[in-house]
Amino acid sequence: MLYSYSVLNKANLLPVLRNVGFDALYFSRIDYQDRAKRINEKRLEVIWRSSKTLGSSADVFTGIFPKNYEPPPGGFYFEVNDNSPVIQDDALLFDYNVQERVNDFVAAALSQANITRTNHIMFTMGTDFKYQYANSWFRQLDKFIHYVNKDGRVNALYSTPSIYTDAKHAANESWPLKTDDFFPYADHANAYWTGYFTSRPALKGYVRVLSGYYLAARQLEFLTSRNNSGPTTDSLADALAVAQHHDAVTGTEKQHVANDYSKRLSIGYTEAEKLVGSSLSCLTESVLNSQCSNSVTKFEQCPLLNLSYCPPSESNISNGKSLVVLVYNSLGWKREDVIRIPVVDESVVVHDHEGNEIESQTLVISNASLKLRNSYVQAYMGKSPNTMPKFWLAFSVSVPPFGFTTYLVSTKKEAGSDVVKSTGYSSQEDQDSSVVEVGKGNLKLQFDTDEGSQFHYFNSRKLVNTSIKQSYIYYSGHDGSGSDPQASGAYIFRPDGTVPITPPREVPLTVLRGPILDEVHQQINPWINQVTRVYKKKEHIEVEFIVGPVPVDDEIGKEVAVQITTTMMTNKTFYTDSNGRDFLKRVRDYRSDWELQVNQPVAGNYYPINLGIYIQANSTELSVLVDRPVGGSSVLDGQVELMLHRRLLYDDGRGVAESLDEEVCVNDQCAGLVIQGKFYLRIDPLGEGAKWRRSTGQEIYSPLLLAFSEKDAGVNWANSHRPTFSMADPSYSLPDNVALITLQALEDGSTLLRLAHLYEVGEDKDLSVMARVDLEKLFSGRKISKITETNLSANQERVEMEKKRLKWQVEGSTRSAGPVRGGAVDVSELVVELGPMEIRTFIIYFDYMFLA
Repeated sequence: MLYSYSVLNKANLLPVLRNVGFDALYFSRIDYQDRAKRINEKRLEVIWRSSKTLGSSADVFTGIFPKNYEPPPGGFYFEVNDNSPVIQDDALLFDYNVQERVNDFVAAALSQANITRTNHIMFTMGTDFKYQYANSWFRQLDKFIHYVNKDGRVNALYSTPSIYTDAKHAANESWPLKTDDFFPYADHANAYWTGYFTSRPALKGYVRVLSGYYLAARQLEFLTSRNNSGPTTDSLADALAVAQHHDAVTGTEKQHVANDYSKRLSIGYTEAEKLVGSSLSCLTESVLNSQCSNSVTKFEQCPLLNLSYCPPSESNISNGKSLVVLVYNSLGWKREDVIRIPVVDESVVVHDHEGNEIESQTLVISNASLKLRNSYVQAYMGKSPNTMPKFWLAFSVSVPPFGFTTYLVSTKKEAGSDVVKSTGYSSQEDQDSSVVEVGKGNLKLQFDTDEGSQFHYFNSRKLVNTSIKQSYIYYSGHDGSGSDPQASGAYIFRPDGTVPITPPREVPLTVLRGPILDEVHQQINPWINQVTRVYKKKEHIEVEFIVGPVPVDDEIGKEVAVQITTTMMTNKTFYTDSNGRDFLKRVRDYRSDWELQVNQPVAGNYYPINLGIYIQANSTELSVLVDRPVGGSSVLDGQVELMLHRRLLYDDGRGVAESLDEEVCVNDQCAGLVIQGKFYLRIDPLGEGAKWRRSTGQEIYSPLLLAFSEKDAGVNWANSHRPTFSMADPSYSLPDNVALITLQALEDGSTLLRLAHLYEVGEDKDLSVMARVDLEKLFSGRKISKITETNLSANQERVEMEKKRLKWQVEGSTRSAGPVRGGAVDVSELVVELGPMEIRTFIIYFDYMFLA
C-alpha cells in the first residue's frame, strides 16, 4: 500500500507499484476543477489503468482525498496551539461538550460519506507542519473513538491504508476507470504546479548524471566481486535514494537543503569513484592478476569533464608517454560513439587497442565554455585550474556491451597523421554568403546567416526535408501583486508576459568543420550561448546551451525556455514520456475527465519531461530528448517548447518560504547560477521515430564512462593489460528492445538482475514484440546455479506476490485481454522473455566466475 500526499512524484507510477506488489494508492493533489467534478459525481476513488500496454494487469485502486490530506472540516486539529475545541468529558465542568463534539464528528463523517462509494471512509489526521504533538492528538482521538462508537450512529476506528483497501475490495463495488494521469495540477485558477518540472536544473542534472554513473559502477562492482569492507556503491545508492524525495530532485526545497542533497551525492560519488577506479584496474590487469589483489594501474576520472576540465588529458604527454583512455559501456549493445576530451595541444594522435592510428579531430573550445570552466571549477575545487586547454580532441570509439575498449593518445611525431584540425567559418567575416551548410553524413543543416535561428533540415536517407526555427524566450515571473496574490516560485509557474530573446543584430555564426563532426557556435545574447553539433555518423542534432546568469537587475524574475518551431500541423496534440516509460498523448487546453476552464494557457499546458517530447503531422514527426527533467509543452501547433532555467524573486507560498534565486559564489563574489545542458532533436517519417527515441534515450541516460591512465615510453600496453573486455559472450548483445537496468552484487553473494522491455505495444513495427535474453551468453564465463524471479523490489517471490493481488471491478467494462508477458524461466535453457513494457527482476546465484 502506498500513501502519498503529493503529485510531485506519481506520473505513471502505477505499473511500478503494481510490480512491487501494491494494490492501492492514496494521495491528495489533483486539479481543483477535477476534484470538484469528482466530488459531485462520487468519483474520488477509481481504478487507475495508466499503461495502455499493460492494461488491466497494472490496475491499482486509487483514492483521492476530498480536501488535501488534512482532517475533515469541523475543528479536528489538535496541535498544542491549535484552536480546535477538545473533548471536555468531565460533566462537572461548564464547558462539557461530549455530545456537541460527537455531533461534529458524525456530521463530518456523513458529509464525506455522501461523496464516497461504499460505507467506508478515510479520515486523514495531520497535514504539513501539523502532526507533531502525539500526546495531544492521540488523547483526543482516543476520546472521539470511544464516544462516537458509544453514540452508535457511525463506527470509528484506528486504521491503515491496507485495512481500508481490504474493506473497499470486500464491498464488491464497481469503480470508475482512470486511464491517463493527473498532470498538470493547479490548486486554484492561477496556481499551476508546473514550475517545479524545471526548478533547480543543476540539481536535476546532477542526479541524472550520477544515476547513470551508479548503474555503471554497480556493474563493475559485480564484475570484480563486491567487497563489503569497501569501497562500495552503497553510499551513492543512499544519496540517490534520498534525492528522490518529493522535495529534493523536484527543486522545491530551501537552498541549504538542496546544498545538503548535493553534498551527500558528492560524498557518494567519491566512494563510488574509488570502486570504479579499482575495478577497472582489476579488469585491465586480470590477464596477469586474476585475484585483483595487487593491481598497480591507476585510473583517474573527470567528473567535471562537462566543464572542459580533465587534469589527466590536460597533462604533458611528451617524451614518449601516452594517455590511456579507457571507455566503458554500461549498455547491452555494442556502442559506436564520439568522445571528446580537452587537450592543451593540437599535435596529438589517437591509436585504438590494436595499435592502429584512427581518425581524430580537434576543435577550439569556445570562450563561453572557458569562462564557465574558470569560475565553476574554482567554485567546485576551491582553487583555479593549473592549466588552460585550448582544444577538444574528438574521436570515434567502438565499445562492446557491458565492457570497455582502450585508446592511446600521444604526441604526433610524423606528418600525415589522421588528426584533423577543424576548419573555421564566421558569418561576421563572410558577408557575401547567406547560407552556410554543415554535416558530412546523411544529415545536413543549412543555416540562414541573416537569421541565425532559422535552418533547413535535410536527411538524405530518411528523405526528410523541412525548415526549423530555434529561438529563446523568457517568461516574466509573476510577483504576486494584484487581485490574486500568487507569485511564480519553486512550485508554481505563473508567467506575467512573454519576452522573445532577440539579439540586437543577426545572430553571428561561427562554424567548425571536420571529418567527425561539425559545430555551429552562436551567442544568442550576453547570457545565452549555444553550440549545435552534427556528427557524421549520426542522424540527429545535438544542441548544447549555456544559460545564465539570468539577469534580475530589473527586479523581474525570469523563466527561460527554448522553442523549436516548424510548419507541421499538429492539431493541438503532442506526446510526453511518463517517467521515461510510456508516452502519453497530450492535447492543448483539454482534459479527458472534465471540461477545462482555461485560466493559464501556457502554464496549464506544461508537462513533466524526463526522456522526451514529440509531435506528429501527416508525414513526419519531430522528437526532442533531454539530458535532465524539464517542463515542456507544445504551446503552438508545430512547436516544441522546453523550459531550461528559472530564476525568481518571490516565494510562491507553498512551504519553501524563500525565492528560487540560485547563486554560485567564488571568492565571496556571487552571481546567478549558470546552467549548461543539452537537448537532442531529430525528424523522422511518421511512425519511425520510436527507435531513435528509445535507443538514444538509453545512451543519454547511460553515457560512456571514461577513465584515464598513463603509459610510459617503451611499454606495450596490450601485452601487459587487457585492452578490451566484455562481460557477455563475444557474439552476444542484448536485443535492441531490452535494457539491463540493474546488475548489482548483494551482500550475501547473490546478484540482483533487472531487465526491462523498452517499447510499448504498437510503438514500433519491429521492436514492440516479445524479446528474449539468453542469460548464459549474457554472463559469459559464469555458471548460474540458481535463479528466482521476484517482484520489482526483490523482497518476495513473484509467484507469491501474484497470489495476493486484489482484482477490482470496473464500471461498464469487461476485463480486456491480458498483456504479452514472458513465461517462467526454464533453468535448463536460462532464457528470459519480456513482453512490451515488462520489467522482470531476478535473484541469481553463480557457482563460479571466470574473467576470460
